[in-house]
Amino acid sequence: MNEFRGTTICAVKKDGKTAIAGDGQVTLSESVIFKNNAVKVRRIYNGKVILGFAGSVSDAFTLTERFEEMLNKYSGNLMRSAVELAELWRLDKLGRKLEAMMITADKENLLIVSGSGEVIEPDGGVCAIGSGGNYALAAARALRQETDYSAEEIATKALKIASEICVFTNDHITCETI
Repeated sequence: MNEFRGTTICAVKKDGKTAIAGDGQVTLSESVIFKNNAVKVRRIYNGKVILGFAGSVSDAFTLTERFEEMLNKYSGNLMRSAVELAELWRLDKLGRKLEAMMITADKENLLIVSGSGEVIEPDGGVCAIGSGGNYALAAARALRQETDYSAEEIATKALKIASEICVFTNDHITCETI
């Protein structure tokens, strides 16, 4: 069975702003670039929450849809929505684990949420997921520590660096800031 996968998402929190950047590549199986300009970073909950997703495309859409439902149920409370969604997976009420992850943020919080029930608040205001996540994470940490760039500039530059190393990441970058 062919799976649509591959992406890199990087988030940076700095100076009261959080930026989430993602590339546009969708890879079919391990060898075919299926799409170059997919948008995997978006605003939800009336523009008050941003998120970026990585993993199996169908699972990523399911994860984000369920998360949006939780945001609506809990009046936009990001932390509570993420924890309640994770609880459903831990109790196996949703039936299966999803092969996807997302990074989500509002004005106060930055979280990584997995399709297997984990919610992680990253250290240092920087995190990344996906195929090129480790490359983007290293670049973002260095840029955050050693430059005066804004959160958006760091996230975007980190994705550009990851796209030069990871074959599953391209330089068609979308970035949202809150």
